[in-house]
Amino acid sequence: MIEITIPGYKRLVLEHLVVDLNGTVALDGEVLAGVAQRLAVLSASLTIHMITADTHGRATEIGQRFGLRLLLIQAGDESGQKQAWVEHLGADRVVAIGNGVNDRGMLAAAALGIAVLGPEGLATAALQSADLVVSRIEDALDLLIRPHRLVATLRR
Repeated sequence: MIEITIPGYKRLVLEHLVVDLNGTVALDGEVLAGVAQRLAVLSASLTIHMITADTHGRATEIGQRFGLRLLLIQAGDESGQKQAWVEHLGADRVVAIGNGVNDRGMLAAAALGIAVLGPEGLATAALQSADLVVSRIEDALDLLIRPHRLVATLRR
């Protein structure tokens, strides 16, 4: 669990990390360098869920390799499916990370939504639904490893 109070914003008590696969932690079906090590560190504090439509057909292999809980979503209302998973886990205990239009629902529903402007870009809908934006997935994961960094950005 990660607990932090952000002055003038809110108190976060996070138990789950829901992370989009393609475009967020992976590029062209390959997990980006540095991500696995950070997820391993975070797994001591958070239950990590990888959520994906499996664009490149590698999600099962990646989930098994890194020991992540995998949720494959179906074509059609992908944003709604991702949001429903966050709500199922208890949205007030979830941090969600994504970059695509289909991530907008989970970013908005989560206690903390982080949008990533990575190599595939960042959908405007995801940007507008997030609490904060980072330029790389490694930066998003580092914010969770060192949560006091969130205070500087989100305090009011």
